[in-house]
Amino acid sequence: MKDKLRIGWIGLGNMGVPMVKNLIKAGFEVGVYNRNEEKAKVLQGQTDVRIAHSPADLAANADVIITMLSNDDAVKEVFRGESGILTASNLAKLIAIDMSTVSPETTLSLAAACLEKGIAYLDAPVSGSVKPAETGELFIMVGGKEEIYQRVKSIFDTLGKASVYLGENGKGNVAKLAINLFLGITTVGLAEAVVFAAKNGLSSAELLPLINASVVGSGMTKMKSENIVNQDFRAAFALKLLAKDIGLATANGMDTPVGTALSSTLEAAVEEGLGDDDMIAVLKYLSKK
Repeated sequence: MKDKLRIGWIGLGNMGVPMVKNLIKAGFEVGVYNRNEEKAKVLQGQTDVRIAHSPADLAANADVIITMLSNDDAVKEVFRGESGILTASNLAKLIAIDMSTVSPETTLSLAAACLEKGIAYLDAPVSGSVKPAETGELFIMVGGKEEIYQRVKSIFDTLGKASVYLGENGKGNVAKLAINLFLGITTVGLAEAVVFAAKNGLSSAELLPLINASVVGSGMTKMKSENIVNQDFRAAFALKLLAKDIGLATANGMDTPVGTALSSTLEAAVEEGLGDDDMIAVLKYLSKK
């Protein structure tokens, strides 16, 4: 068992499942809780994982609890809700790591609540989507106490290609929101370039190799080129989640012209029913304008 750390994992979405599999492969003992227990049972059929029936049950049998959930409310619920983590007994020495993308305010509130129970708390959101989660190549940004970061660094080393300690709680959240702000701007910029070219007779299949070979080409433009050409909008990172993250950035002081326009565009695309598609599906919304 790697470092003898018992891990409790909450959240078995597109990112959570491959991350849990990588931890088990690396030798960690992992228990899981998921609101939809069927997902946990499917994972149990594929791996050696224990299923808990509540966050409190999971916390009672773990050294480290990791949450990977879709939004602030979901994270708050597993900590503060009925049978939540904070309702468990004997929590001293437990380490809680939230790898979700949430607001710094949520992190500071939960970190304070955990401190009262003797729980150490790290915010550790990730940069990367499903494929990097599968290959263990996420980039992890961490806020909290450095000594706690060092104690669980072997977990981050398993899940990601790199992790970086940024300082006090909330700093990981700020870094992630800044990165996703840039991601959103890049995504919409790419979509707008494709729409403009199409209106003037240049197809995406013709344009995208030029973009990728130019100074504006990036890992993101290369990653999404095949999706655009093939009109494949299956979600690696859902548009509604990007819109949610830009909303969090707005709530935390993002009021720049491009960022404000980005927020409006993503919200409109979600209202058009594209929220469950990949973020590059904003192309479909822009193509109709």
